[in-house]
Amino acid sequence: MPTIHPTAIIDPRAELADTVVVGAHTTICGDVVIGDNTTLGPHVLVDDGARIGKHCTIHQGAVISTPPQDLKYDGERTEFHLGDNCTVREYCTLNRATTHSWKTTVGSDCLLMAYVHVAHDCQIGDNVIIANSVQMGGHCVIGDYVILGGITGIHQFTHIGAHVMIGALARVVQDIPPYVLAGGDPLRFEGLNSVGLRRRGFSRDTLALLDRVYRALYRQGMNTSQAAAWITEHIEQTEEVRIILDFIANSSRGIIKAVRLGA
Repeated sequence: MPTIHPTAIIDPRAELADTVVVGAHTTICGDVVIGDNTTLGPHVLVDDGARIGKHCTIHQGAVISTPPQDLKYDGERTEFHLGDNCTVREYCTLNRATTHSWKTTVGSDCLLMAYVHVAHDCQIGDNVIIANSVQMGGHCVIGDYVILGGITGIHQFTHIGAHVMIGALARVVQDIPPYVLAGGDPLRFEGLNSVGLRRRGFSRDTLALLDRVYRALYRQGMNTSQAAAWITEHIEQTEEVRIILDFIANSSRGIIKAVRLGA
C-alpha cells in the first residue's frame, strides 16, 4: 500500500502504485495515475489528468496538471504526462493541455528546478535540464538533452532542437536549431555545443561535420534557404545533418541569427 501522510487528501479515483509516498498536506484530485517508487513532498497539488511515471521525486509546493492558462479552454478532458526518473523541484507549475494536442508532456530523466512553468501543450523530451524560474508559453517543443539557463522566457510555439544549451536570462522568440550554444540579448547562435556533444559520445568526425554545417548556415553570407540548399548539395547527409535540415524546413518562427563577427 502507498505510504500516505494522514493530512494528505487523495481522490478515490486516483491510482497510486504500492510504493508511492505522499507527504503532508498534499492533495491528489480526480483521475490521476502515479507510478512505482515516486515520492510527493508536502503541500503538492496533483490535479485531474496527471500521469506521473516511476522513480520521480516531486518537491514541496509543486502544482501539476492544473487547467491551462488559455481562455479558449472550456473544461475539456486533457492530460499532463511526466516520464520516469524525473525531479520536479519546489513550486513548479506544470499545466495540462488544451484540445490542441490533448496532452502536455515532460519526458524521462528530466530535472525541473524551482519555479519552472511548463505551459499547456508543451512537449519536452528526455534528459532535459531546466534551471530555476524558466517560464515557457504554450505549445513549446524542446528536444532531448536540452539545457535551459535560469530565468529564461520562451515564447509560445517556439521549438528548441536537441542537445541545445541556452545561457541564463535568455529571451527565446525564434526557433533554435539542434546541437548549438545560444546566448546574449537578443538571443544569438554562439557556436556548436561541442563539450555537451562530446560528453554524449558524438565522434570527432561528427563534430567536424556539424561545425561545417553551421559555418555554412551562419558564416558564409547566405540566407537560411540558400544555406540549406548548399548543405544538401555539398555536405554528407548523415542523420545529424538531416535532423538540422528537417528542423529548418519545419520552423514556423524562423531560426535565431548569429553573433556578428567582430561585434
